Amino acid sequence: MARKGKVVIGRELCKGCYLCVRACPVKVLEADKEPNSGGLYPPFPAYPEKCIACGSCFEVCPDVCISVFELEGAIA
Repeated sequence: MARKGKVVIGRELCKGCYLCVRACPVKVLEADKEPNSGGLYPPFPAYPEKCIACGSCFEVCPDVCISVFELEGAIA
């Protein structure tokens, strides 16, 4: 069974470095079209169904504004 996950990004904490976008092996994240209150464009899970809960985005985030959850009962 393939792992499925969910990525949650704290939009107001993100500085828009996009390290997480580059680190994602399955290309879940993209830059948002709407800015946060600081005028920055944080990433968002554009393709959440592709997430495999690998945690690569979480590991590279210098601002610790990403959480990754593994979804239980996911079916391949």
